[in-house]
Amino acid sequence: MTTAPEAPRTDQVGSPRLRKEDARLITGQTNWTDNIQQTGMLHVAFLRSPHAHARIAAVDTSAAMKQPGVTAVFSGADFAGEQGSLPCAWPVTEDMALPAHPPMAVDEVRYVGEAVACVVARDAYAAADALEAVDVEYEPLPAVVDMEAALAEDSPLVHAGSGQGQGSNKAYVWPFEAGDVDAAFGGADVVLNRRYHQQRLIPAAMEPRSVVCRPEGDSFTLWSATQVPHILRLMLAMTTGVPEHKIRVIAPDVGGGFGSKLQVTAEEVLALLLARRLRKPVKWTETRTEGFQTTHHGRDQIQDISIAADADGRVRGLKVDLLADMGAYMMLVTPGVPVLGAFMFPGIYKMDAYSFSCTGVFTTKMPTDAYRGAGRPEATYAIERIMTELADEIGMDPMELRRRNWIRHEEFPHTGVAGLTYDSGNYEAATDRAMELFGYDELRAEQRRRRDSGDPVQLGIGISTYTEMCGLAPSRVLGQLSYAAGGWENASVRMLPTGKVEVVTGSCAHGQGHATAWSQIVADRLGVPFEDVEVLHGDTRVSPKGMDTYGSRSLVVGGTAVVEACDRVVEKARRMAAHMMEADEGDLEFSAGRFTVRGTERPATTVQEIALAAFAAHDLPEGTEASLDADSTFDPENFSYPHGTHLCAVEVDTETGEVDIRAYTAVDDVGTVVNPLIVDGQVHGGLAQGIAQALYEEAVHDADGNLVTSTMADYTVPTAADLPDFTTDRTVTPSTTNPLGTKGVGEAGTIASTPAVVGAVVDALRPFGVRDLRMPCTPQRVWRAIAEARAAERSEGGQR
Repeated sequence: MTTAPEAPRTDQVGSPRLRKEDARLITGQTNWTDNIQQTGMLHVAFLRSPHAHARIAAVDTSAAMKQPGVTAVFSGADFAGEQGSLPCAWPVTEDMALPAHPPMAVDEVRYVGEAVACVVARDAYAAADALEAVDVEYEPLPAVVDMEAALAEDSPLVHAGSGQGQGSNKAYVWPFEAGDVDAAFGGADVVLNRRYHQQRLIPAAMEPRSVVCRPEGDSFTLWSATQVPHILRLMLAMTTGVPEHKIRVIAPDVGGGFGSKLQVTAEEVLALLLARRLRKPVKWTETRTEGFQTTHHGRDQIQDISIAADADGRVRGLKVDLLADMGAYMMLVTPGVPVLGAFMFPGIYKMDAYSFSCTGVFTTKMPTDAYRGAGRPEATYAIERIMTELADEIGMDPMELRRRNWIRHEEFPHTGVAGLTYDSGNYEAATDRAMELFGYDELRAEQRRRRDSGDPVQLGIGISTYTEMCGLAPSRVLGQLSYAAGGWENASVRMLPTGKVEVVTGSCAHGQGHATAWSQIVADRLGVPFEDVEVLHGDTRVSPKGMDTYGSRSLVVGGTAVVEACDRVVEKARRMAAHMMEADEGDLEFSAGRFTVRGTERPATTVQEIALAAFAAHDLPEGTEASLDADSTFDPENFSYPHGTHLCAVEVDTETGEVDIRAYTAVDDVGTVVNPLIVDGQVHGGLAQGIAQALYEEAVHDADGNLVTSTMADYTVPTAADLPDFTTDRTVTPSTTNPLGTKGVGEAGTIASTPAVVGAVVDALRPFGVRDLRMPCTPQRVWRAIAEARAAERSEGGQR
């Protein structure tokens, strides 16, 4: 007599399961793109411009061709007829300037590091050595580094005749207005104006960019450290003319992206063209300096923001005027990043009117593009900083000001002044929990004591009560914003005859934990063991349909596609179960992977048994296919809106300018949590990057356009030792726009943390008259701000 197997757990969702991916990753059994070897493979090195702006008068490759191990040397002119222009998928206005962006420069270079020639050799060292023998004659042109100077009438042009109205470095102007802005500001008791700078950042993923391309007859397989294999495949076809079905893109293990690998890069296009021309596999892997110079940068905005309010603190209106540095070219979503942030400047607050304008500006620097948060951190920073400044202006506690203006939990769903409909939220609950864990009142009391005693180490408290729009998806909305693609996601669930499950997802993981989270969802939905689920992704031949990973969309969009595919598997199985059990479908109940007949003692039939019966196909219901497999393409109607309250306490040594984070508390609401360990990891990683912007990182160019922070010695990426312990917790307000009730979490920590940290530093210096600091808040900048404030105070005292 056999015993029926024990039913699997049905509480996988919400459990802190260890990640399936980790054992392989931490034991070195990884397959990074640079690990990939091919028979007869050649190696590519690029000669890059030392000038930010110059004409290319001549390129002589003859001496390089004679170097040992060299197979071929090419200049941009050699590929001018076939390399096309790197794509931009987001023309935000009809009259946006969109100059050609050749993967390898032909006539002119427009940023330091732009490729002008390449060497192909038998090994990477021979290729790099031969670069020195390539002779390029440049005719230097004026660099354009400062955004405001770039808009002056007498500014040198980055692209002659390509700006708005021709003869301009203005790329576009994107306006938005809601409500009667003049009335809101004209009738306000208080109007506050501030200028904030979002410094340029370098993503600096742990794994450098790398690409391998192998020709296979008239087809090509391309491996790349990319976040977007499906988008890359399409864009390679459109750029090079190689038919899409002749290109296979594989994203193997990818060691971090943060938006920097959401791109179609020059090196990917050129790898395909080189493989086609030479009929040999080719590989390129960037050096760290190359990565700093030529991986797209993030942020780089000047934000002029004005807020209008009544004397009691009620916000009436908001004005935002942005200058956004595009760099030298428009890359995949370059112009859309600041536009995406436009909808988040009002944050969680109710107001009568809002106006926004963004001017995109060309400069002779590496292009900017998506970096973790992509427009939303910039917006959150501005609104949270100016809300605190408004509280100081009217003499109110900054948390009380927020409470007076935010959307209350009973008001959801709520359509804000920027036109977005927030489906769910409870800012009160998240804030109350954060203040409790943080000890807000006690720290305020300590702050007063330190100020009264003149303590040289001052305490500052920063607040960020944020929300963000993520689950970047709704295709109709993206279409209204002129984005070229949709935002849907696809998943397939395959029931194997042995009862195991394969999940094919179009969402491509690079550290997010897809294999674990998807297995938890499927295990619960189908009632199969967690261990019996295998997740496949990152290969356009294995997973032919997908929109990839960015914008905290994987779980909200891709996970929902998995749920829908599972539900279709169950419905197919239900018909077969009814036939096998000689029952009506309506009498069947499905739970924990088993079908039972309601109100009877008949033995259960498992979904695994049905999968085997479907494979055998000996006795199927009439008109039923021999498969339980199902797929789904999900396109949500709305974004998801995680929110939370982050509180930061810093100690600032006023004699040295040193800043030490004493306490950091983050209470986030990301809806239903599938795996708490993954959520905690995402929050911690996001906090690290947001704190890095606040205190450590800045890409600096000199007047000639040279990147002077081009190494890890100059660009200070913090380590774990530089970061504090984090106190994290969650409240749960399920989303109403997807069946899981989930909201995105991948970017939340970055979006929330920067204003909390900078706000805390400014708060510590407020007794000295300091109202703002440029990021990053380095000891030198803090010390200078204190010294300048004291000098100004002495000067005013002397005049009186």
